[in-house]
Amino acid sequence: MTEATATIAPSKPTIVEPGGIEAIPADRRHGSPWQLFATWTAPNLEFATIFVGVIAVAFFGLGFWQAILALALGTAAGAISQGLLSTWGPREGLAQMVISRTAFGYRGNILPAALNTAMAGLGWFAVNSVSGAFALTTLTGIPTVLSLLIVVVIEVAVAFVGHDLVQLFERYSSYILGAIFLVATITIFLHADLGFVQKGGSNFSVAGFTLAAGAAFGYAAGWNPYASDYSRYLRAATSRRTIAWAAGLGNFVSCIVLMAAGAAAATIAGFNPDDPTTSFTATMPVILRDLTLVAITVGAIAANALNIYSGAMSFLAAGIKIPFAWRRAIIALGFGVVGFFIAWSALPDAGHTYENFLLVIAYWIAPWLGVVLVDRYLRRGTEIGTIVADKARYRNAAGIVAFLFGLVVSVVLFSNQQFYVGVVPKAWAAVGDLTAIVGLVLAAAAYYVLFLAIRPRLGGPLGDAPDVPIGIDAADDVA
Repeated sequence: MTEATATIAPSKPTIVEPGGIEAIPADRRHGSPWQLFATWTAPNLEFATIFVGVIAVAFFGLGFWQAILALALGTAAGAISQGLLSTWGPREGLAQMVISRTAFGYRGNILPAALNTAMAGLGWFAVNSVSGAFALTTLTGIPTVLSLLIVVVIEVAVAFVGHDLVQLFERYSSYILGAIFLVATITIFLHADLGFVQKGGSNFSVAGFTLAAGAAFGYAAGWNPYASDYSRYLRAATSRRTIAWAAGLGNFVSCIVLMAAGAAAATIAGFNPDDPTTSFTATMPVILRDLTLVAITVGAIAANALNIYSGAMSFLAAGIKIPFAWRRAIIALGFGVVGFFIAWSALPDAGHTYENFLLVIAYWIAPWLGVVLVDRYLRRGTEIGTIVADKARYRNAAGIVAFLFGLVVSVVLFSNQQFYVGVVPKAWAAVGDLTAIVGLVLAAAAYYVLFLAIRPRLGGPLGDAPDVPIGIDAADDVA
């Protein structure tokens, strides 16, 4: 069936999405590219985003305007890559970590797919569940563990059903949460000290700036390994430019507005970073405070619906064979159970746990991003369907070598974490944390050189690509 003759199936948000990571055929393609604006807006309308702004001022020692500049720079980098990666989904109808096989080979892709499985399905899931639970407890007074359980059950239910319900949930959440958080942000700014600088002077802090920019990049780019998971259902002829703008702007606008709100809140006298949710809502009228707490809870659910869904996709992209029609849904359910216990364990020291997690996210995503971007450039004009199939057993050692080179060298030299301080910041603390940018550049350069030296197999001309790539998952048919 070709794109021209396909009958486009309507969206069925209440039906459990079958299969796993198979390519999406033309007769199941639907939706508008602008739905991606909501898809990447709603999951950022949560307290985890606000807290990135909080830590820029409260933990990294920046003044308000220094923080805004750092946050904008890091967020813009993550949003631009989000828009670019989102354009890759419609061509073959494939998920992001399946496309990643071209750069790493079938077996080499196991490492980045496994990292994304852990970070998305477990790490981000725990972080967002905790923020949602704290908000629900502040609102209702019920025990935090019970709040956590309620939040997790709803998150898992949405992700279990699958793509169409996730997209529907994100769309309507973006309208409601956007309105509430806009009013909340205006209220915060009315009470904030926008001329705030840290005690002891107004000198520009390079260390604080790079740490804040790295955290913002880690947050915005944390969605990068999911990008085409939510564009693969769009028709192949959909405008790539529109896809890029919709996904990139959705990510950037939502992030920077709420990060700015967090940075502004941290300048208000009496703000307590150890109890950020209560402090953030303390200056609000009661009704707005309660609505904001509801929005924080719903925002956590919106984020984790994507995290569990894409975590399950990455798990399958690592080559795991599960011969059940609902394999993706079953994996999502399993992640929810495990993620609940991880989130529970993180409750006592959520603030510093989150600070470290944001930077670690950027550490691995940056070199992965450098490799896949260069790989896509070097493969321009060729199809990829025949080399990403399970049975193709395609190999590309250049990807994993470049990735590990960029990751290890950047972390050893530039990491600035509680558990490890790299060679450079140990000697010159003023540099802060440059791990992400160094990792991206090193991995990209190494991959370019290794690709030309090894010359891994390319697919045929793009014009000869099959309508639907087959053999991508446990079954030899399509979704």
